[in-house]
Amino acid sequence: MRSMVRETKLHVEDLIYPIFVVEGENKRNPVQSMPGVEQLSLDLLKEEINEIVSLGINSIILFGVPESKDEVGSEAYHECGIVQRATSQIKEQFPDLVVIADTCLCQYTSHGHCGVIEDGYVDNDASLSLLVKTAISQAKAGADIIAPSNMMDGFVIEIRKGLDEAGFKEVPIMSYAVKYASAFYGPFRDAAHSSPQFGDRKTYQMDPANRKEALREADSDIEEGADFLIIKPALSYLDIIRDVKNRSLLPIVAYNVSGEYSMIKAASQKGWINEQQVVLEMLTSMKRAGVDLIITYFAKDAARWLKETK
Repeated sequence: MRSMVRETKLHVEDLIYPIFVVEGENKRNPVQSMPGVEQLSLDLLKEEINEIVSLGINSIILFGVPESKDEVGSEAYHECGIVQRATSQIKEQFPDLVVIADTCLCQYTSHGHCGVIEDGYVDNDASLSLLVKTAISQAKAGADIIAPSNMMDGFVIEIRKGLDEAGFKEVPIMSYAVKYASAFYGPFRDAAHSSPQFGDRKTYQMDPANRKEALREADSDIEEGADFLIIKPALSYLDIIRDVKNRSLLPIVAYNVSGEYSMIKAASQKGWINEQQVVLEMLTSMKRAGVDLIITYFAKDAARWLKETK
């Protein structure tokens, strides 16, 4: 009877699994701060995707870790970049899997920031053209969805124009519409090798204390043509998820970020919590708050647990 009247249900189709791809062969590099998460070389992707598909997960999001970096992150938009090659390979082998490409420069720039640096600051407008080039190159490689995470002002409309002019009118944009300057991102920077080499990202990511600003950011991306809205992080921002859900008809995506993942893993390894119960409760709380999809490093584990509890 309890399950019959349950108001919020978590499904495996709700989950998006992040994958970090690296150059080289036979590389399976464990991310020390994220137990169970690895960087994978392209030759190991087929095995990984086979497992993901067998679990019923329908979509992944790709993050690239390039071999070389420069001031303008040119590997991000190179036609033979790591994400571009990974995308082409995956779509050839698994055409029905939804491949989302994270569109940013931070992993590819020598300074670790999400845009071009001028006089010690990120130049918003100068960065937009490079982000457009990155999005187009990812779409050409076969990405089903472009997910710009850079938080530059005007990035959605510029990427939309660029995709349309390049013949990719059907490729949707999953915008990181509400992205806070959060301390919960630490382990991700270990995984993606994307830590800023100076300063921080507070000039272009949001103040965690602000609520109304999140609504303005979401409204702006909607007006510019976003097709999905990502809110990041998730667990400490469930109120923001609900606020955005209440005023938008677009699909809402929560990013269950690395710090949220690592805290649960650490407590579980200590034997302080029941990992399965805590993870499923946490993910359900995000669905209850109003999200339609969840990007989470727990996707594979959650898919297995959901099968067990059916």
